[in-house]
Amino acid sequence: MNTRLDLTRDVGELTARIVDIESVSGREKALADAVEETLRPLPHLTVHRDGEAIVARTTLGRDERVVIAGHIDTVPVAGNLPSRVEDGLLYGCGTSDMKAGVAVALKLAAALREPRRDVTYVFYDCEEIEAERNGLLRLSRDRPDWLAGDFAVLMEPTDGVIEGGCQGTLRAEIITRGRRAHSARSWLGVNAIHAAEPVLAVLNAYEARRPIVDGLEYHEGLNAVGVSGGVAGNVVPDECVVTVNYRFAPDLSLDDAQAHVREVFDGFEVVFTDGAAAARPGLTHPVAAAFVAAVGGTPRAKLGWTDVSLFSGLGVPAVNYGPGDPNLAHQQGEFVTLEKIAECERRMLDWLS
Repeated sequence: MNTRLDLTRDVGELTARIVDIESVSGREKALADAVEETLRPLPHLTVHRDGEAIVARTTLGRDERVVIAGHIDTVPVAGNLPSRVEDGLLYGCGTSDMKAGVAVALKLAAALREPRRDVTYVFYDCEEIEAERNGLLRLSRDRPDWLAGDFAVLMEPTDGVIEGGCQGTLRAEIITRGRRAHSARSWLGVNAIHAAEPVLAVLNAYEARRPIVDGLEYHEGLNAVGVSGGVAGNVVPDECVVTVNYRFAPDLSLDDAQAHVREVFDGFEVVFTDGAAAARPGLTHPVAAAFVAAVGGTPRAKLGWTDVSLFSGLGVPAVNYGPGDPNLAHQQGEFVTLEKIAECERRMLDWLS
């Protein structure tokens, strides 16, 4: 079956078509096939495929190369397909996060036969699930040459505002221990859940940093995101686990962030379960400065983790910029403003033409 996308269509119509090709994480093949079949015939692009990730590159010998990347997967559908348009808004699963950005990138790939900078377009899988399955992570390990560049734009939803860098994230378990006993004779035991009260007191008293990094203000957060404990309805529990999530600014490494959590919970048992490094804004790079000038507006800090961290790890400064609204991501009523998609396309064309 021919699943090729029509890149001559209006970018809003193209977004709707992409939204209607369901691509929940792990089931992106149909959309990946459509992207590949659409891009491979274009003579100015060299197209590669790795699993369900598609990479297309110009090879014009320009002095600079930029990478434009976006994930093609979505969170599970919640009765929000097929897409629909109402009052200039396109509703549907993945409209904001981030099929509108994917549509813009595809339009650029078709229109820019001789861009002022060489461009690599990356459409990848499994961003919305566990990090080890992330298609961009896989490419960074197996084919880092495909991701090489001087600057990258990750088309995550930012509501049309440049968001520099990203926060790092880690999760840790703060464990309190006790001694089991029958609840009718509780004085013979030590209640581990009761012992978790000081952990919550530390969190309630915690004052989050708001550091300025490369001119952008980040707002950190340290929060309990889970509590588990208890054995049975008649047993004093001997263990309680408070899971905390630390979102840290890019002036800290992952090691620094772990050291901070250990310091905050000094005297408690701390076990780290996962973590991902932050990324600095990278807005001082000349290519980034040209991008800011072309897009306009005042850049702000990305308050969350995105795959710009992976580009940073490869030595490629990166920013987030896309037409979707991050506040609508993953919602059943998710939508994107059609004018925002067109505006994003215009500004990207101005920058690269």
